[in-house]
Amino acid sequence: MRVGIMGGTFNPIHYGHLVTAEVVRDRFKLDRVIFVPSYHTPYKGRIHPASSRHRYKMAKLAIENNDYFSVSDIEIKKGGKSYTRDTMKEFKKSFGKETKLFFITGADAIAQMPRWKRAKELSTLCEFIAASRPGFKLRRLPVKYQRHTHLIEVPALAISSTDIRGRLKKGETIKYLLPEDVEKYIYKYRLYGSKPRRY
Repeated sequence: MRVGIMGGTFNPIHYGHLVTAEVVRDRFKLDRVIFVPSYHTPYKGRIHPASSRHRYKMAKLAIENNDYFSVSDIEIKKGGKSYTRDTMKEFKKSFGKETKLFFITGADAIAQMPRWKRAKELSTLCEFIAASRPGFKLRRLPVKYQRHTHLIEVPALAISSTDIRGRLKKGETIKYLLPEDVEKYIYKYRLYGSKPRRY
């Protein structure tokens, strides 16, 4: 099997994440893509992040119509701070040595790979797919990591969770930036400072 593991806070999950996963699945002929919401969410700005429970449920809602997608709560169950190396070891153990794993994340995160915990060991567990906006250049990544890294452009990455949270705080529309079921969930639980809206 060929399996993509897409890690992130998904705070909230949006079409940029979903389009990236689908483009990668198609381009790399993956049998499935697993979304892995992290337990820990860095607190940025004045907008309080959604809990891991909410982020997990929104991810489940977002992928329910794609049979190739699934969501794992492996990092949420573990709690605390998660490291890519530990998560990928768990998936490798679960799927077996014959399965080829691909870790999917943003190109900006991949650029920080040399600082990751036991980064050298990661290349023995998986290959990396760095999703970027058109025109992004992956610089300063050592050659030893470049051999295991694929850069892919995804126009939909112009959508960002930060922008969505900001729009909600200001009472602006977020329609067509994320799946409707996720949008309704956000308003139902008044996440990110949102207020109930009519549909």
